[in-house]
Amino acid sequence: MGKFIYDGNTKMEFEDRLLAHLQAVIMAKVRRGESFPFTWKDDISTGGGRTTVYIHPHVSLVFKYHGSRTPQLSAPWLHALTYNANSGRGLYVIPEPEEFTPRESMQREEMVFREVPNEPMAADSQR
Repeated sequence: MGKFIYDGNTKMEFEDRLLAHLQAVIMAKVRRGESFPFTWKDDISTGGGRTTVYIHPHVSLVFKYHGSRTPQLSAPWLHALTYNANSGRGLYVIPEPEEFTPRESMQREEMVFREVPNEPMAADSQR
């Protein structure tokens, strides 16, 4: 479990893979000078509930990872988290979407060829 530390005093633990995705989304927005709320559910051991912090370019952010390896990022998850961060509700944690693999999820459809009647186009017939 890694830690997200906001402004030196608000700390929250996230799994390293999730934290890497959150860091990518948060840092992209901060680099562009964008501010937004970030909300997460608090662990029941700390009283439950939820916490919201307001992320802006002038606040101290620390992403502390437990592991030494950089997790592989998922494009669909980054897209979904970015979409949330850009909404009025702001960034919030969602589960990782299942990867879309066209070969496994799509059945091959048989291609059907049909003759197209050779009719003049409407514009040609009005000339």
